[in-house]
Amino acid sequence: MALSATLHNFAIQLADVDRGVYEDLELRVARHPSETAEYMVTRILAYCLQYEEGIVFSDGGISATDEPAVQVRDMTGRTTAWIEVGAPDADRIHRGSKLAGRAVVYTHRDPAKVLAQYAGKKIHNAAQIPLFSFDRAFIDEAAALVDRRNTATLSVTEGVLYLDLNGTSLRTDVTEQPLG
Repeated sequence: MALSATLHNFAIQLADVDRGVYEDLELRVARHPSETAEYMVTRILAYCLQYEEGIVFSDGGISATDEPAVQVRDMTGRTTAWIEVGAPDADRIHRGSKLAGRAVVYTHRDPAKVLAQYAGKKIHNAAQIPLFSFDRAFIDEAAALVDRRNTATLSVTEGVLYLDLNGTSLRTDVTEQPLG
């Protein structure tokens, strides 16, 4: 018998000072049984840090083979931003960059290891694709705090992310490196 996804609710006050984005978000996030809490937290952070009109979690979640974890669609339904999470393979990023014109990767893993797997691989516009990473201890602590119902305040200023999740305050630098 197949296990079903666990639904998590997040009420997030987003203040991304660096981009001038201020929103109150109500997110319903389905966590696939094979998805780690760390991956889910990174997926939510990617959504918030890339937030703009038309952003959505992919329909198939982590089991979708032809969609990224998060994407931005315009009013016609065309994908305009391909946002991957974790350590996606080079072919996915290459395809997404060509399809959407803009691709981004967020990882909860060691960024040096993630970048090493792309060395010598063909990735469309690799030099323009940023890899964002967070301190591993930050991701681990945030993952441990996640409940079925969550309240959060997420602020970003000068490349530093401040997260208050269910009453616990955390902080991390958001590190950016190009894929190519």
